[in-house]
Amino acid sequence: MSINPFRFTCTKSFQDFPCCHRQWQHTGHCHFVHGYSRSFTFWFGAKTLDMNGFVVDFSELKLLEEKLTNQFDHTFLVNSNDPLLPTWEDLHAQGAINLRIMKNVGMESSAELIWEWANSLLLAKDSGRTCCWRTEARENHSNAACFELRPDWFSS
Repeated sequence: MSINPFRFTCTKSFQDFPCCHRQWQHTGHCHFVHGYSRSFTFWFGAKTLDMNGFVVDFSELKLLEEKLTNQFDHTFLVNSNDPLLPTWEDLHAQGAINLRIMKNVGMESSAELIWEWANSLLLAKDSGRTCCWRTEARENHSNAACFELRPDWFSS
């Protein structure tokens, strides 16, 4: 039985980032360009609260929100190994799409990516007092993927 390393937790959600992608290797309909309005939820934990009594001061998450907006708001996400990448880059150069190249555009990989972003921000801001231990990347009301891991640098 694992012991919860946190005395306090909180969540923050950012919603409605319209973007599109495709999973070019998929044998079904996900092979085609399709879009969602993605939403993201972050779970934060701490053993102690800050001077304001917060796990995380949500007003200090502007950089995280900016990263989400830049990556997912009215963008076209493509895997770095997509054979049509030169075409997508050409369309981007022509101003037809706002291209973002990712290792993997899937929701599972997106959940891991935003976990990395959140923990990078928190480590720099709080020197290890807080961490993000879980993220959810949601493509619609029915489908979501989560990534859950306590960073090595968060003391247990």
